[in-house]
Amino acid sequence: MPDDIRPFTIAVPDDDIDDLRRRLTATRWPDQIPGSGWDYGCDLTWLQDLATHWADGYDWRAAEAGLNAFDHITTEVDGQNLHAIHQRSPHDDALPLLLSHGWPGSVVEFLDLVGPLTDPTAHGGDADDAFHVIIPSLPGYGWSGPTTERGWGVGRTSEAFATLAARLGYDHYGVQGGDWGSMISRHIAQVDPDHVVGCHVNMMAAGPAGNDDDFADITPLEQQVMDRLNWYLAEDNGYFRIQETRPQTLGTGLNDSPAGLLSWIGEKFHGWTDHDGDPLTAVSRDRLLTNVSVYWFTRTINSSTRMYYETSKAGMGSFGDTGDVPLGVSVFPKELMGARRRWVEPKFNLTFWADHEVGGHFAALEQPEVLLADIREFFRPLR
Repeated sequence: MPDDIRPFTIAVPDDDIDDLRRRLTATRWPDQIPGSGWDYGCDLTWLQDLATHWADGYDWRAAEAGLNAFDHITTEVDGQNLHAIHQRSPHDDALPLLLSHGWPGSVVEFLDLVGPLTDPTAHGGDADDAFHVIIPSLPGYGWSGPTTERGWGVGRTSEAFATLAARLGYDHYGVQGGDWGSMISRHIAQVDPDHVVGCHVNMMAAGPAGNDDDFADITPLEQQVMDRLNWYLAEDNGYFRIQETRPQTLGTGLNDSPAGLLSWIGEKFHGWTDHDGDPLTAVSRDRLLTNVSVYWFTRTINSSTRMYYETSKAGMGSFGDTGDVPLGVSVFPKELMGARRRWVEPKFNLTFWADHEVGGHFAALEQPEVLLADIREFFRPLR
């Protein structure tokens, strides 16, 4: 291992766990209009039940041990500490794959994928589909945070991740992501095309291609995806405006109150997953709490929201081009934003497209086996 890459073990102090439980127990809950459910935001009864479990039933030490079952590293890139899970495959000729998460996610999103990606033969797969896996925490997120200076948006993050891949000794690699991870993956392909063999995303934001048939022959799934975008823009992106304009004001409350943090993030899992009325049918209760706990114990909810501010200030127009790098897209019906295949094909080197009947924004958490199959299929001809 190079001298500038350090092994890392997650070790949250006992005092921090005790403090979390005290704060949850002492929460001053707001009122809620009877029968209003999720209409005004996070449902109070749902939130109180989950907070009670976080305080009295959830086992962070078990989650921490699960995280530490993988190999973690830290290194400094462009003046910023970066943390990553770096799990090499037992198959030496495996393809390196850099997975990027988004907000309000973390490396926890990909835990169910690490084993099947790195050691497919142990999970009913083929050795030819093996990957060396790199899962960085975004700058300002988890153990890559907080950030201490301006500028850590999508562009700077993408360049840092390309540097990380090179520092780990990989001269060719693939990239994959959703949410911010989608934009980061696409931008890595743009800034490091000589080394990126392919880019797969499970959120493909792209507009019409400018052709006469842009809106012809719309399928039911395409209509659903477009309806989701309209809903998101009309009713669900208030958080985005706050985080891209006044994240520091928001951060004071979220960094101080675990119940407030759970409400802020939990409401997004309700709105963005494919579920039957309860997001915990799409993502397990403890996995959701592990994801929220990463933000809480690392005190990075404030710096994580700065990704919106910094990216918006830089402008998002150039973060989608992938040039000649092959692009793969997986479409899930409860995604927040998407594109028609006929919009993407004229603008990108599209080599893979998969439409799915179930799943939402957090594909790696909600549909890990489906996403795994797509990743394998996309990268097979690119090795």
